[in-house]
Amino acid sequence: MQYRSFTKDNIKVSALGFGCMRFPTLDNDSSKIDEVKTIEMLRYAIDHGVNYIDTAYNYHQGNSEYMVGKALKDGYRDKVYLATKLPSWLIKNYEDFDKYLNEQLKKLDTEYIDFYLLHTLNREFWDNLKSLDVFKFLENAKRSGRVKYVGFSFHDELDVFKEIIVSYEWDFCQIQLNYLDRSYQAGEEGLKFAYNKGISVVIMEPIKGGKLTNPSGEIKSVWDLSEIKRTPAEWALRWVLNHEEVSVLLSGMSTLDQVKENIATVSNATPNSLTEEEIQLIDKVTEIYRQKVKVGCTGCEYCLPCEVNVNIPYIFQLYNDIYVFETEANSKRIYKSYIENGKDASKCMECGKCEALCPQSLEIREHLKQAHLVLAD
Repeated sequence: MQYRSFTKDNIKVSALGFGCMRFPTLDNDSSKIDEVKTIEMLRYAIDHGVNYIDTAYNYHQGNSEYMVGKALKDGYRDKVYLATKLPSWLIKNYEDFDKYLNEQLKKLDTEYIDFYLLHTLNREFWDNLKSLDVFKFLENAKRSGRVKYVGFSFHDELDVFKEIIVSYEWDFCQIQLNYLDRSYQAGEEGLKFAYNKGISVVIMEPIKGGKLTNPSGEIKSVWDLSEIKRTPAEWALRWVLNHEEVSVLLSGMSTLDQVKENIATVSNATPNSLTEEEIQLIDKVTEIYRQKVKVGCTGCEYCLPCEVNVNIPYIFQLYNDIYVFETEANSKRIYKSYIENGKDASKCMECGKCEALCPQSLEIREHLKQAHLVLAD
């Protein structure tokens, strides 16, 4: 296992972290975690050098923390650094901070959490937490020994990320990054910004929720040009770990085979280890994916809320995914739920307010019509 420095204390953490939001389940029910398989996977990972375990209050409908607590018995808790996240969206008053932290400690069956994050920060959640004196809570949590290091996970635009970064003495942060999402949300610029401020960075969605693992024939033909044969997942992980600014890469592994493959990949995926030819290959694949995008929506959500509740950026994501990742059945299935809930593109009144707010100057009304024709077919 490869280890990298983390926080100003230079803790040695495994470059591969185990993300605990995609455990194997029973009966296609995300709340019913397969305990036997999950504990086997987690303990195998730990036995083979993984020492960063990442969960959250809401994963698996609230059951992930319980399962992690079970898996870390029999001496395994002492072998790892445990990370979990405050459910930012549930915080209504100052007392809620301690309420949820103490509940999480109980669920995880541990006396302390090594790395505690404010979960999924965006402008709305950030402003609310600040107004409720979140910094006071974080200091008290550290002082009481319940939390060792504090950070946040992020889902908004780059300017919001930079504002949060400079607002507090964070130990670390967590952002989404993969070779397709280089400029999405915090992106590579945010990665470098945090790193230069002395803040360690954890990466989530390195294979874009699994979407980069099943490429089209056209993209497979590009990967086949490489002398060294790698799976699409391995290419994606290696691209992320090629950045010296990355401390930990999280993978939401669902099978033991995925655990084994990722451990093998990370063993020698050191910073700046990709050759120029390999980087060019990844760039070529990136360009093929990008050329298939139908709508250049960045998901910034400036167009929301829509007066008639049309789910604009999410509709465009489903629409794009059909052409980029060949997800026709899944995209149409999800879109059906939008129709049932009155949030589909056909509800658009064509007021044009969203277009006036769009930083990309997209012709949103026309794109929605085209998306509906495809998704509702």
